[in-house]
Amino acid sequence: MRLGIGLMNTGIESTIPAEDAVLLRRIAELRDRAAFAALFDAYAPRVKSFMLRKGASLEQAEDLVQETMIAVWNKAALYAPERGGVSTWIFTIARNLRIDRLRREKASMFTDLDDYDAESGEASQDEAMGRVQEDAAVAKALAQIPAEQRELLILSYVEDLPQSEIAQRLQIPLGTVKSRMRLAYNRMRKLLETVA
Repeated sequence: MRLGIGLMNTGIESTIPAEDAVLLRRIAELRDRAAFAALFDAYAPRVKSFMLRKGASLEQAEDLVQETMIAVWNKAALYAPERGGVSTWIFTIARNLRIDRLRREKASMFTDLDDYDAESGEASQDEAMGRVQEDAAVAKALAQIPAEQRELLILSYVEDLPQSEIAQRLQIPLGTVKSRMRLAYNRMRKLLETVA
């Protein structure tokens, strides 16, 4: 199934994070296609841009957008607002799908050797559990830092924006971005060290 980037103009627009959570809940509870179309229109171009910045080809980026948004549709009920915002959740899905694809592609380069007992391309249960625990720890730590610092980290790490673009987007001085990022790094490091 191929989803269209501009599904339809539904009248539902996704502009505020709280509204995104409502749209996601409608998808989870009602399988609301209009809510999904609004989320798709809001996030598909951003996920595609993220994938292209990470070095994916245009075709790979479009495939990963499709996989990400299908996962959003299928896993909407798993979203937990206390663990982070909708954008963080969606970009985490996208990042994990990209990593999984890179691992599969890398593994497939070496599978044609005779008498080689290759491991499956899927992550082991321990690796999958470790990833879930790491994601939970990061989400919990993010929830404990001030909102302006959390926003900077998401823009920097999830959307992969340079500090100069973050300053322009948020309309704050570059020096403020740098100092808030430094504070956010230090707080996150301390919070994550207590978990480890």
